[in-house]
This record gives sequence, C-alpha cells and structure tokens, in this order.
Amino acid sequence: MREILVLTHSVYGNTLALAREIGRGVERVDGFGARLRSVAPLTSAIDPKRAELPDDGPALVERSDLADCAGLILGSPTRFGNMAAPVKYFLDSTGTEWFSGTLTGKPAGVFTSTSSLHGGQEATLLSMMIPLLHHGMLLVGIPYSEKALLRTTGGGTPYGASHWSGEDSSRALDGNEIKLARALGKRVAETAEKL
Repeated sequence: MREILVLTHSVYGNTLALAREIGRGVERVDGFGARLRSVAPLTSAIDPKRAELPDDGPALVERSDLADCAGLILGSPTRFGNMAAPVKYFLDSTGTEWFSGTLTGKPAGVFTSTSSLHGGQEATLLSMMIPLLHHGMLLVGIPYSEKALLRTTGGGTPYGASHWSGEDSSRALDGNEIKLARALGKRVAETAEKL
C-alpha cells in the first residue's frame, strides 16, 4: 500500500473536514491509502499557553511521513490571504528534506478553508505552492473536466480544493466542495501511480 500524506492545520474543523474528504479521494485509487497528519500548533507571546490538538484530530506529522509518502496534499485555513503560521513554521523546518531531495519528483496538491467567500482562497493556495515547488514537487490542480468547478458557489478552484465555512465557521462542506476535495485526492494518487 502506497500512501499520500494529507497534511493539515485546522482550528474550527473545516480544513480537517476537507482533509478527510481528500483522503477518501486518495483511497479510490487501488493500492493507495491516505495518511492524515497535522502540523504542530503554535503559541504566541500574547497567548503563551500551549495550543492543543483536538482529541479527534490526526497525529502530528513526523519526518518519516515526508520520506515515506508517495505524494503530499497540504492544507491550511487562510490567514490574510496566506497559509496559517503553523503550516509556514513547519515548512520552514524542512531544510533537511529540501537539501536531500526527499520530496523531489513527488506529486503535490493544496487545499484551504476561509470564513468569508472572498477571504483569499486562491492566494492561500498559491502561497502554499511556492515552498512545494522549491522542494521539487510536481503540482496537481483540479481541471475543469470536474464539472463541480463550474457549479460551486462556495469553495473549489483549479488551484486546489477549498471551502467557504461562513462568518461563524459553522457552514458544512457542500456537495460540490466534497466532490472537488475527493477529485483532488484521487488525482494526486493517480499521478503518483503514473510516476
């Protein structure tokens, strides 16, 4: 069984919900499974108590997850049109993997969630792609042959899966967002299989 690493950071559970649907898409490809992991939470000088992972959340990512994966799908909520600090902090710590080429030639995709419809979904997805390109990864998006891209009124872009969670972050994934998340997972796994 080859695994695609679905790596996320989630605060209200929306990005994690996308990650789980992406994992379902990965598992539609024979011989592939999804390894769901989370980046470590961060604390700040303003709020120095240790941030905790939810009890029902995925395990923290380890270096071996990067080495073992056949591909990577990276997710983050938007923060001012960019990835959240814990995701950036994790990526900034992958110099050893960059130097050794651990991720070079592996397929990658990205996903995000945001509380406002125009809250920077595409900018966030693009910001997450840049370090993956530096790692030599092969980016996989969602083509317009996925009809849900033309029907979505919430999230979903050709750059990757996305979700609009609403002002209070309580809006559940809709049918189009689920279809697009699963399509991204399946597409990354199929690309890994072809490579």
